[in-house]
Amino acid sequence: MTTGTTGVTPTGTTPPADANPLFGSDSQFRAFFDDPRWALAIIRATVLEAAHPQIGAALADNSTFVAHPWRRLRNTFLSMRRMFGTEPAVREREAARLNRLHARMSGSDSRGRPYDAMDRATRAWVVATLFESAVTMCRLSGQPLDQDAMERMYAEYRAFLAALDGDARELPEELADFWPYFDQVVENELENTEAARVILYRLFDHLPAPALLDGAPTLWAAGRAVVGPLLGAITVASLPEAYRRRAGLPEMPGAQTLMQGAYLTAGLARFLPEGWLNAESVIELLSLPPGSDDPRARTVTALRGRMKRASALLRLLSPLGGDPGAEPASAADTGEGRRSANEFFRQVLDQTGDGHLDWPDLAAMARELSTRLDLDEPEETRLYDAFAAWWRELQAALDTDGDGRVSADEYAAAVPSLAGPALIRVAEVLFDATDKDGSGTIDAEEYRTLFRTAFHRDLTTGDGTYVRSAFVSDFLSFMSARRTSTPYDPLLTDA
Repeated sequence: MTTGTTGVTPTGTTPPADANPLFGSDSQFRAFFDDPRWALAIIRATVLEAAHPQIGAALADNSTFVAHPWRRLRNTFLSMRRMFGTEPAVREREAARLNRLHARMSGSDSRGRPYDAMDRATRAWVVATLFESAVTMCRLSGQPLDQDAMERMYAEYRAFLAALDGDARELPEELADFWPYFDQVVENELENTEAARVILYRLFDHLPAPALLDGAPTLWAAGRAVVGPLLGAITVASLPEAYRRRAGLPEMPGAQTLMQGAYLTAGLARFLPEGWLNAESVIELLSLPPGSDDPRARTVTALRGRMKRASALLRLLSPLGGDPGAEPASAADTGEGRRSANEFFRQVLDQTGDGHLDWPDLAAMARELSTRLDLDEPEETRLYDAFAAWWRELQAALDTDGDGRVSADEYAAAVPSLAGPALIRVAEVLFDATDKDGSGTIDAEEYRTLFRTAFHRDLTTGDGTYVRSAFVSDFLSFMSARRTSTPYDPLLTDA
C-alpha cells in the first residue's frame, strides 16, 4: 500500500498523479470536522457500531466512554485529524498506533461468543457506519450529497480502511454494492447489545460534566435532564427502521419531526462565515482544566465562575431549594488534598465505569498515557507491561473472592498501600518516556510535552528541573496515597 498526499485508491494502489487527494485539506470527509451536524451523526454511527455483537462486547469490556466520554471524544477527534491529515508519516504512525491498541482487545461476550478488535469484517463495519451516517446526515439536513460527492467520500473511507488493514476488501469496491451490504448487516447481524443500550439510555442520563462545567453540577444536571432524552430520541428516530424493529427500540411520538428539525437546524451552520466553528477548539475548551498554562485558561476561568454563579442561582430557585453555597467544591477551588477511598476508586481506578477494577481499567490508563505521550511501540510496550505487572500485584493483594476483579468494597476494606514495585516501575517508565534527552532530569519543556501544555505544574526545584525521585514520588502519591494532583487529575480523572 502506498500512502501520500495523493491518497490511496480503494484497492490500495496509488492513484494517477492528477487524481484529487483522498486525504488532506481537500478531503470530502474532512469538511465535516467542523460541521455541527456531525455531532448528531457520530452518536448515530456509534450506536450502529455498538449494535454489532463483536464491537459491542469490546466496548463494554474495554472502553472508557461511560466514565470518561469527553476524553474519549477528544482522543477520537485527534485520531481522525491525524488519519485524514496531509502528512503521510503522521497517518502511518497513527494507523500503527490504532492497530496496536486494537490488537490488545479480545475476549468473549456474555453469551460466550469470542470477539477480536482486529477482526477485519468488524473493522470494516465501523468504517461503514461512519460513511453511511455521513450520507444520512446530509440527507436529513436537506443537503443530500450528489452522486459524484458520494462516490468520492466512499473512496476516502475505503482508503481509510486500507490505511488500517492494508487493503479494503471487506468493503464492497463499488458504491452501488455498498448499500445491499449495509442492509444485510443491519437486518441479520445487529443486536440490541448492552453497549448500544448504554449509549442510548444511560450515557446521556448520567453524562459527567466536562472540565469547563466542573463545580456547577446543578446547572449541568438541569441541562442534561432536558438535552439527554432529546438526544436519545433523535438518535433512535434516525436509526435504520430494520434495526429499530429488530432491537425493539421504542420511538417517542413526534420523534421523527424532532429529529428532522434537529438536523435541519444544525445544517444552518453553513450560512456562518468560514472559520466561525472550530470543533477542535470547542473540544479543547470543554476539556481545559483549572490551572492550565493554555493562554485561553483565563477566559475559561472567568466563564467557569459565571457558570458556578448561575448554578447556585438555579439551585436557589429550584423546587428543592437548598443553600446555593452547598455546591461541592472542585479540585480547582480546594487545591491539592485527600480523596476518600470511594472517590479514588470511582474517579481514578474504575476507568471503564463498570463498578469494578480489572485489567481493562489499567489498560485504559496505559492507553491514555501512551496516546497523550504519542509513544513509540517499544516505549508503549514497556508501559503496558508495567501496568500489567501492577495489575497482577493488585489482584493478588485485593481480589479476596477470587473472581478475577476487585470490587469497590474489596478495595475500601483493604485500604492498601498501592505503591509496590510494579507501580514504581510504571512511574519510571513514564519518567524515561518524558526524559527525551536521557539527562536523568525532566526540564520545563519536557514536562510541558508530557502533559501536552494543557496540564500546568510549577517546577519549584532550584534549577527548574524535575529529578527522577521527585517525579516517582509525586506519581506514587497520586496513585497510592489518593492525593489530588494538579497535573495527574486532568490526565486520569477528568470525564
